Amino acid sequence: MRPHQMIIKVIYADTDQMGFMHHSNYLKYYEMARWELFRKIGIPYKEIEEKGTIFPVIDMKISYLKPAYYDDKIMIQTLIVKATGARILFNCKMYNQNEILINEATIAIASVRKSNNKPVLLPPEIKYSIDTFLKKQLVYE
Repeated sequence: MRPHQMIIKVIYADTDQMGFMHHSNYLKYYEMARWELFRKIGIPYKEIEEKGTIFPVIDMKISYLKPAYYDDKIMIQTLIVKATGARILFNCKMYNQNEILINEATIAIASVRKSNNKPVLLPPEIKYSIDTFLKKQLVYE
């Protein structure tokens, strides 16, 4: 499957004293890429929350392979691996402007009812949008 791609520049405020992008900011960039993917497939997160569902991160594995630096142009690839029950699993990769893999992560989010913070099955419209997107991806492989 082809992952969704997003390009972003590392801003100065996201770097640390060593000149590297601070480790916590990789998560912020992955978050932006995830929601851009959702927006692309017709699931704007603001509307999801307005309808009463939130998607907290429940599991993450991240590998820091090489640093990113201020003003680097970063390409983030986000792939939905599966969406079942109340979970969505993503594979994420970050490349620098030289197309070198600098970071990779597996991130799981859960569908949670905002009113009581209890897990809930993926809302049907979200499940449908993700399944439709995944099927289209398979057709273009």
